Amino acid sequence: MGCDGGTIPKRHELVKGPKKVEQVDKNAELAAKWKYCALSQEKLRRPIVSCDLGRLYNKDAIIEYLLDKTAERPNTEAVVHIRALKDIKELNLTDNPEWEGERRNAKGDRYEDIHCGMFICPVVGLEMNGKHRFCYLQTCGCVFSERALKEVKTEICHKCGDPFTAEDIVVLNGTKEEVEQLQKKMAEKRVKTKTKKSKKSKEAEAVSTPSVVLTNNNNKKPFVTSLDEAGPSGTSSSSKETKSATASATKRSVQSTEKSEVFKSLFTSHSSAKRTKEQTSNWVTHTPYHF
Repeated sequence: MGCDGGTIPKRHELVKGPKKVEQVDKNAELAAKWKYCALSQEKLRRPIVSCDLGRLYNKDAIIEYLLDKTAERPNTEAVVHIRALKDIKELNLTDNPEWEGERRNAKGDRYEDIHCGMFICPVVGLEMNGKHRFCYLQTCGCVFSERALKEVKTEICHKCGDPFTAEDIVVLNGTKEEVEQLQKKMAEKRVKTKTKKSKKSKEAEAVSTPSVVLTNNNNKKPFVTSLDEAGPSGTSSSSKETKSATASATKRSVQSTEKSEVFKSLFTSHSSAKRTKEQTSNWVTHTPYHF
C-alpha cells in the first residue's frame, strides 16, 4: 500500500464495520436523577420538592419556571404537568451524617465515593442514591425507603405521625411503567377536584337565590319559587313592603327614640341648642380682616 517503514495495515483499519452503540454509564445516570434537579440540572439543595410523577426539583427553579414560562429552558418537558405550586410537594428529608458535601477537602489523591447519598431513610438507614427504591407521602412530604414501608406496616407516618393511605405513596424516580401509572393517577385526581369545585359552585348558587312564597287566587295554595322565576308580579308586594320599611326607618330620627335628656341634648334640634334673639348677631364677618 506504499506505507513508509514497511508497515502492513490490518483489516479493521481498512474495513469500517458498524458503529458500536454507546451505553450510558449507570452511575452517571443515577447521579443525574438523585443528585441534580430535573429542570435546571443544578445540584439539589434545600428546599427540595417533588411532583406527582416522583421527580426531584429545586423549589427556586420551579418558581422561576412558573413565573416566566416563555423563557427558553432545557428539560421543560419534565415540568409540563406542573401548573401551580399546589402540584408540587416540599419533601421532608433526613440528612446523611456521612455526607460531607462541600465540607470535604477536594484533592486528587482522595477516594470519592460516588454512591454516597445526601439523604437516608430515617427508619432503616439506607442511603438515597438510586440503588434502593424510595417513596414520599403526599400528606406530609416525609421520605422513606420502600423497604421501611413494607417491613413496618402502619397507617401513621414514622417521622411526623400524620395519617396516610396507600394512595398517598409516590415512588421517587420510578420506572417507565410506574411513571405511566402515576400519570393516570394524577389525571383521575384532577378530574375529581374539578367535579368537587363544580358541585360547590352549584350549591353556592342555590344558596344565593332565596325563595319567595306566592299564593294562587283561585286555589289559595302557596307555592315556592325563586326570585328569578317569580318575576315582577310575584316580587311587587315584597319589594313594596321592604321599601316602605326602609323609608320609615330612615325618616325616624335618632332623637325621637326613647333616650335620656342628656343624650338628646347632643343634637342641634334640642331646645337647649336653640339661641335667643339676644345671642344672635345682626351681621356676620366674612373675612378675618374685619374687626
